Amino acid sequence: MGYMSEKKAKKAIIDIGQRMYVRNFVAANDGNISVKTGDNEVWATPTGVSKGYMKKKMLVKVDLDGNVLEGTYKPSSELKMHLRAYRENRDIRSVCHAHPPICTCFAIAGIPLDKPVLAEAVITLGDVPVAPYAELGSSSVPEVIAPYCHTHNGVLLANHGAVTWAEDPYAAYYRLESMEYYANILLITDKILDRQNLLDDGQIDRLLAMREKFGIKRGGVPSR
Repeated sequence: MGYMSEKKAKKAIIDIGQRMYVRNFVAANDGNISVKTGDNEVWATPTGVSKGYMKKKMLVKVDLDGNVLEGTYKPSSELKMHLRAYRENRDIRSVCHAHPPICTCFAIAGIPLDKPVLAEAVITLGDVPVAPYAELGSSSVPEVIAPYCHTHNGVLLANHGAVTWAEDPYAAYYRLESMEYYANILLITDKILDRQNLLDDGQIDRLLAMREKFGIKRGGVPSR
């Protein structure tokens, strides 16, 4: 699997940052986005800059150890989480981290997104676990996501937000959108309608079998 060119990667980061901002997935300078463009090269968003107002000249290129290779801005301390995902799974080419409101509420409550209520969510996500709490910017943040990088497409970060990864930046971002939509569906059906008609085991198994047809390599299994 090849790498995205640096030009396309930087354009994607700017585009996705604007999408995050207008969808209220981030506030102020929250969130971060990265794209791996070589075996030891990653382009990432800078610290202290709103994702809705970034310019290409603000982006930073680092190696997998976090050393700055290009750019005048500082990378986010949360970039450690992205770099750990790349080291854990060489198939991962992009990581997106944000604070989508409904997902973040589930993360704060410690509730995983794991009910088989939505066919598309079973295929694309399966389930979204809650990674243990880790202090912002600490070495514990990459540690808590590491166990999921081969088995899932993203996790909720306890009392923090959400992070997704994929083979290209737009797929990583779309998974963030899918997680927020899934969380909203779970919230409404469970807490407002007070009714969830769950898919049965046979239906779940058939949906999980479709993953390979869609080229989805990872994804957990929802609660049965």
